[in-house]
Amino acid sequence: MDIQAYIESGVLEEYCLGHLNEEDQAYLIQLTMLYPEVKAELNAVELAFEKLAELTASEPPESIKGNIMAALGFDEFVLDANNLPVLSHSTDPQPWLDTFAHFIPEEPTEDFLMHVIRQDNIVQQMLITGNTDVPEEQHGEFYESLFVLRGRCECTIGNELYKLGPGDFIEIPLHTPHDIKLVTPFVTAVLQYRFV
Repeated sequence: MDIQAYIESGVLEEYCLGHLNEEDQAYLIQLTMLYPEVKAELNAVELAFEKLAELTASEPPESIKGNIMAALGFDEFVLDANNLPVLSHSTDPQPWLDTFAHFIPEEPTEDFLMHVIRQDNIVQQMLITGNTDVPEEQHGEFYESLFVLRGRCECTIGNELYKLGPGDFIEIPLHTPHDIKLVTPFVTAVLQYRFV
């Protein structure tokens, strides 16, 4: 038997994907006991699949968790304020509004309010309410993103203009000039710094 040809045939990958029938699986297991090179290559393929899974893994959208909780009889999904997720394009704004309602004024009396709601070595998140524009700036030490909860604004990133409203999320690339202009009298948002 040409062991190298067997290894290169793709059968080891098929095994790892669960595509082999029972007979072919049993045959492969026998070969791993007879040929150390088959066993070593199978281990390498399994490790490669694990690394690929880790690299492509993503956190499911919060809305999925909300749907699961609703199916289990819970009326709504409530964020754990002590274990907040990293914001993304799929984040649902309602749990954030519900969880931090006590920080969000109906009619702001100050120009700028800020509450740090998460701070660790991965992410810093701040709940902000403001009624002034943000002048042009750029960052190299963290990815800045904005998740609008209330109000509307326009964010210029480089030469692109983005119009943002409740539920909109935008992440700003490193070393890219950006500014924010308010369209409504005030905006409430979660400002997120994801450290490099």
